[in-house]
Amino acid sequence: QVQLVESGGGLVQPGGSLRLSCAPSDGVFKILDMGWYRQVPGKQRELVAHIIGDATRYADSVKGRFTISKNNAANTVYLQMDSLTFEDTAVYLCNAHIKTTWNSGTFNYWGQGTQVTVSS
Repeated sequence: QVQLVESGGGLVQPGGSLRLSCAPSDGVFKILDMGWYRQVPGKQRELVAHIIGDATRYADSVKGRFTISKNNAANTVYLQMDSLTFEDTAVYLCNAHIKTTWNSGTFNYWGQGTQVTVSS
């Protein structure tokens, strides 16, 4: 069973930076794409950033402040978050579409989430 393991969340002051990481456990044949979402209680889960191949896209609210990147050799995706604001406070969840074998279907996986809190 593939698991996505996230790290890097925490408490930061407004204007500060954090870097999130996400990597799958064993059992991955191919990762098709990866992304970061965030969830605030009472609100819909929001796509923050997505990467497929060399193509990236971002939510309008984070453009110019967040950068998604991927280390293909390590199957690790990163989210560099700069100029953080109070509105960025959320649980950030990693998402990936993964093939577990050469002839398997593509499965959608979620990480457990990591808390990012922006507070003075």
